Order: sequence, then C-alpha cells, then structure tokens
Amino acid sequence: MVLGFLFQISALEWVLVIISIISVLAMEIINTALETLADAITEEEHPKIKKAKDLSAGAVLITAIGAAAIGTMIFLPKFIEFIRELL
Repeated sequence: MVLGFLFQISALEWVLVIISIISVLAMEIINTALETLADAITEEEHPKIKKAKDLSAGAVLITAIGAAAIGTMIFLPKFIEFIRELL
C-alpha cells in the first residue's frame, strides 16, 4: 500500500492491488475455517481430512503467488524507473 502511494499507481492498478490483498486474506479465512471445522470433527489423523487441509492451503498458496505476480507486474517497472532516475 505504501508503494502504491509512493509510486502514484493508477486507479486500475489500485483496483488490482486491493483485489489481490482481499483475495489472499479471504483465502486465508476460508483455509482457517476449513481447518477449524476439520479439527472439530476429529483431532485424529485422517487421510481425507489431511487432503482437504492440504488443498485449502494450496489454494492460499496459489492466490498468494497470483497476488505476488500482480504486485511484481505493477511495481517492478516503477521501481526500475525510480532507480534509473537516481543514477
């Protein structure tokens, strides 16, 4: 968010950054809810519960990777331009 203000990103770039942040946070909440529900069912190891937990954690990872890609696409060119102006 700080870099968004610093680099004065466009309205569309703000939308993408905010959607990325919200998506990762929402996936984390869904993952936590699923894990809490699974733990309420049984604390014992169960292969299907383990698979469900692994899949929900994977969804968080994929969302985070996507958010990082969007952030890189938005901020890397601006950062490179900033460095070039300093040199």
